[in-house]
Amino acid sequence: MTIKIGDRVPDTGFVKMTANGPEPVDSASYFAGRRIALFSVPGAFTPTCSAKHLPGFVEQADALKAKGIDEIAGTAVNDAFVMGAWGKSAGVGDKVTLLADGNGDFVRAAGLEMDGSKFGMGTRGQRFSMVVNDGVVEQLHVEEPGEFKVSSADYLLARL
Repeated sequence: MTIKIGDRVPDTGFVKMTANGPEPVDSASYFAGRRIALFSVPGAFTPTCSAKHLPGFVEQADALKAKGIDEIAGTAVNDAFVMGAWGKSAGVGDKVTLLADGNGDFVRAAGLEMDGSKFGMGTRGQRFSMVVNDGVVEQLHVEEPGEFKVSSADYLLARL
């Protein structure tokens, strides 16, 4: 069953790369008491993800925060080392927190996984964005396969 507006985000874990190495992040604690813009990409360093999706959230970070977003987070079914390297190469600084969903636990629990095995990628997360307010999904925008429209930072910003 796919997560929907009004549902609580799944209680799973992520891993965040820090200066001290990988650090576990409990999703229930992470989303508690804050309004977070979360976006998901099929994979770090993939073409649309690197050229448009992540850069859009970096570019719109200040505007999103001016509309009441406390933090912007991006996730993918990649390990924390890959997510950390992607963040460095994209120059995200402190504008976007990258959360590794290495085993796909979050996207599976949210019903937002996709089969990328045709492309040698295995099970991944769909391309989507959501606004999570104190652990509850306030907005959810899931792309059709191969599309990049409704999950962009600009699209989300226009709906805040």
